[in-house]
Amino acid sequence: MNWIKDFVRPRFAGVFRKGDDTPDNLWENCKKCGEIIFHRDLAHLQNVCPSCHYHMRIGAKMRFAQTFDDGKYEIIPLRDVAHDPLQFKDQKKYSERLKEARQKAAQKAIADNNPDVPKDAVQVGKGAICGIQSIVAVQDFAFMGGSLGMAAGEAVITAAETAHQAGAPLIMFTAAGGARMQEGILSLMQMPRTTVAIQRLREAGLPYIVVLTDPTTGGVTASYAMLGDVQIAEPGALIGFAGPRVIEDTIKETLPDGFQRAEYLLAHGMIDMVVHRHQLRDTLGRLVALLTGQKSTKKSAKKSAAL
Repeated sequence: MNWIKDFVRPRFAGVFRKGDDTPDNLWENCKKCGEIIFHRDLAHLQNVCPSCHYHMRIGAKMRFAQTFDDGKYEIIPLRDVAHDPLQFKDQKKYSERLKEARQKAAQKAIADNNPDVPKDAVQVGKGAICGIQSIVAVQDFAFMGGSLGMAAGEAVITAAETAHQAGAPLIMFTAAGGARMQEGILSLMQMPRTTVAIQRLREAGLPYIVVLTDPTTGGVTASYAMLGDVQIAEPGALIGFAGPRVIEDTIKETLPDGFQRAEYLLAHGMIDMVVHRHQLRDTLGRLVALLTGQKSTKKSAKKSAAL
């Protein structure tokens, strides 16, 4: 992509003209209101629709860039786990599904000029937030629905152990459809394992802050997603254990408007605050300063090609 196509908005006639070599990723449609947004504007807006403020789902690279000072961070290496411990197969082998998910993640990483290719749904980074050294773990819904399996559980535990060793706060961005069924009981075992890891942080007096993003459901909600010293959610995020359709089918009742959305949970005391993505980094900076007793240095997040 040359600089003209990268920075200058193409005319719509040019976008849809047959034979035109204009890339098809210059514009993004808001899934909520249908607003068409130029890709550079969207990056500047941190993937939030300027019309309806719908918070689009984003991956680990963008989260790290938006959260750490100047977008600078270090990726924490993660331990390998068994890739297909149960030799699971439904319509296709789990090993094939996992391979496809990793290939898709690798392709996206190449397109984003990202050297850190994820092997699973959770990545862990280390850097400063408003001048305070912090550990951040990000769950990416794009990788098999952010499902909690052995690799994701090991990543959360690694994040907690790294925070413990560094004496630093841990911030967890959650986004998941639940446990990874292809790993059966081994997936469910990650719930108590991660809970124990978070408890060790608490015993050490280190802050654990959770940012619930859309969607956070299933076994993730039943474990580390709801154990934060402070529970934050992005606007409109779906947060719950079973989905609303499952609940309605079970109880044979119509659920209230906005049920299981961030604002509903805030009104009913399940979370502490709902924070717009544009204010999220500064909010995290104030919280880690308050909870660690350190002095924060307010810096603007670097909006660059890293986004």
